[in-house]
Amino acid sequence: MSVEPVSCTIKSPVALQIGDTVSDLSRPGVYITDITLAEPVNIQEISFKNYYTAYLTVRVQQREDGSVKWVTCLRNHCLMANPHAEAGSHDYFSIYRQQMSAKPDNVMTVRLILRQPSSEWLSFNIEEINIYPCVKEDTEWDVPAWLSTLTPVETSLDLKGLPDPETVSSSIQQMWALTEIMQASQNAASIGRFDVDGSYDVKLLSYM
Repeated sequence: MSVEPVSCTIKSPVALQIGDTVSDLSRPGVYITDITLAEPVNIQEISFKNYYTAYLTVRVQQREDGSVKWVTCLRNHCLMANPHAEAGSHDYFSIYRQQMSAKPDNVMTVRLILRQPSSEWLSFNIEEINIYPCVKEDTEWDVPAWLSTLTPVETSLDLKGLPDPETVSSSIQQMWALTEIMQASQNAASIGRFDVDGSYDVKLLSYM
């Protein structure tokens, strides 16, 4: 990616402990990581490496019209299909603004809420966190190249100029039948009207 991540300060994870933190020795199932940005940013992407976190919630603190408010942009995003299994536990992830339910604009602080309901793992976290800003809103750069080329389900394909699918299917079936006939009679001395001077006339075959 040509755009550099924004300058920020990532605070140490804080455990959200339920009950008496002195007497309750059970492992906390929720951690909160706050990321303070050097200046308000319109966020395009948040990338990170997982470490046994099963679900991720993203909240942002925004400055709007002189006031400050907290907004939930992503709730319980699944990072591990099965919290008790290894799959996804060390994968790299990117969360794009298009995946968020609220636009992460004029963001001052990002709060990542990490959850791991399984007791299989001694600890969990996310690492190598980077936040990338928007270069220009609503441009092709805003989404990955492969994602921007996908055809939406509700958009019909432009088939103008292409042959009729049923005609193509019928021709393929005829060619397949001819191939089967030719293979069955390959030991014969002559194939009949398709045999022209010891070779096959492609034009005759194409009109069958």
